[in-house]
Amino acid sequence: MKVLMINGSPREKGCTFTALSEIADALNRQDIETEIIHIGAKPVRGCLGCGSCNKTGRCIMEDDVNAIMERLPEFDGFIFGSPVHFAALSGALTSFMDRLFYAGRHLLVLKPAAGIVSCRRGGATAAFDQINKYFTISNMPVVSSQYWNMVHGNSPEEVKQDLEGLQIMRTLGNNMAWLLKSIEAGKAAGVRPPEPEPPARTNFIR
Repeated sequence: MKVLMINGSPREKGCTFTALSEIADALNRQDIETEIIHIGAKPVRGCLGCGSCNKTGRCIMEDDVNAIMERLPEFDGFIFGSPVHFAALSGALTSFMDRLFYAGRHLLVLKPAAGIVSCRRGGATAAFDQINKYFTISNMPVVSSQYWNMVHGNSPEEVKQDLEGLQIMRTLGNNMAWLLKSIEAGKAAGVRPPEPEPPARTNFIR
């Protein structure tokens, strides 16, 4: 089993990476493979709403979104991490997740996911709420921890002093491992995934 971790911070080895690494260590101790991909330092264009991906299964803009979307079947679970910018996710991660989830949501259904955020002081709960909305609209089990998934600090060294935050990350990793193993055991026992109903889209202006 393998978990993909997306680092949406402009700094490849900064505070968000420090938090993701703590989760990765916990998963690795549970014999779950991990891979961290850094997308935060490159320009990521936002979704154009063109609908091209509905026809082709690919985003019309050729960049890391398509490259990573092609690899989604390799992974059993996902963790997305971001610094807090103006009480929200980084612009790069927001654009990345908008396009990934619009074009590739069918590849994410029923796979466990979690979001983590890193902040100096405030805005973390608003950003954490934002990131979770991608999962809850996509039929993805959301992995929780003992507290909201956030760390505090203005540098990796400061994050390492946030002992509660690091413990939250380890607990998240252990919970992700437990859920992945439970899903695997369920499949082996013949438990089938739920059958989706045909979508019933309702517009309120007629």
